[in-house]
Amino acid sequence: MPNEFPFATRLACEVLESNGSSSMASVCAGSLALMDGGIPIKAPAAGVAIGLMYNLETEDKDYKILTDINGLEDYSGDMDFKIAGTRHGLTALQLDVKHSSGLSLAMVEESLLKAFVAVNEVLDITGKKGLFSPRPKMKDNGPAVEEFVVPVTKRYRMIRMGGYNLRHLESELGVQISQIDQQTYRIFAPNQSLLSEAKESLNQMLERGADQAKELEFGAIYKTKIVDVLENGLSLTLRPGSEPIFMPNSQLDLKNVKHASALNLKVNDELMVKYFGRDPVTGAIRLSRKLLLKTSPSPAKLSENITGPKAETRQSPWAKSSSN
Repeated sequence: MPNEFPFATRLACEVLESNGSSSMASVCAGSLALMDGGIPIKAPAAGVAIGLMYNLETEDKDYKILTDINGLEDYSGDMDFKIAGTRHGLTALQLDVKHSSGLSLAMVEESLLKAFVAVNEVLDITGKKGLFSPRPKMKDNGPAVEEFVVPVTKRYRMIRMGGYNLRHLESELGVQISQIDQQTYRIFAPNQSLLSEAKESLNQMLERGADQAKELEFGAIYKTKIVDVLENGLSLTLRPGSEPIFMPNSQLDLKNVKHASALNLKVNDELMVKYFGRDPVTGAIRLSRKLLLKTSPSPAKLSENITGPKAETRQSPWAKSSSN
């Protein structure tokens, strides 16, 4: 198989009955199964068992090399030489010798030559009734894999809070999604149908909603609304119907806050936050209440400074404002 083939392959052969070499039959059947499944093996393979019969009176001066031995010839003979290969050459050998004097070089050479002829004959037969080469693509019920690129600015839509979106998709469809590099991901699916379904779901995630960061100004202050209180942070919206933005507990206050309820924050409360760009790893929009508290004496004073009559109004669909 080529090195770039993305799957680990396990081939299992069950022989129910035989009167010859079951292992060599497995080579032939296994090669056909791989090609039928669309596995890109380099060439069809076949195997044959070569036997040997000695004349005990003349020892190694009188012998016969047997091709494709049956069960009786294997039991009574002096050699079981299993040889597998392709039209380009032999690829696997296994030798059992029963005679105490072993084999001469001439015996080995003759065995290999007979095996190569037999392998080609078997390949002719299987080719006429089966396949000469692997199918151009894997069957629909075979595993499928594909790589796709996610821009950094959209990655947060796919990952979400703690990777929830990806875990949910993997659990629902039985696929596996892994990160290759900063922007490249790989989907592994049990079949092509599930791969297509996973790709469609991912595309919907990535295209859902507008890119809110395009209309945000770095360092500007915005009024948001709490739409959900989570264990590890808040889910905020900048305007009605907009895509929620996650703000972790670490950005709620100057002191360490384990839960938003410690600050009496609840759903539908309005919160002033500061935008400080995207996360360089996930691409998520970063909002912070803590950054405002560092420059303001109190949340109440902060609210007065931002919403008071002297506040500068900027053109934005989200009614953002900036402190003096």
